Amino acid sequence: MKLSGRVSFRDVETGVWVLEGDDGTTYQLAGGDRKIKKDGQRIEAEGRVDRDQLTSAMVGPVFHVSSYRFV
Repeated sequence: MKLSGRVSFRDVETGVWVLEGDDGTTYQLAGGDRKIKKDGQRIEAEGRVDRDQLTSAMVGPVFHVSSYRFV
């Protein structure tokens, strides 16, 4: 799956990085590398969505990033 949107840090629990998708959905980011964690940066990313995974942050489905690029 390919998604695009804005990376954002949410101060929930111990803190969580999310992708505010252009599709209107907020995804919790998993995978990628530390360079993806730039608050406000726009990205295009490929990966898979795990809608059944539970997290303590509960900000949305988990998006497992396999590759990305800044736009």
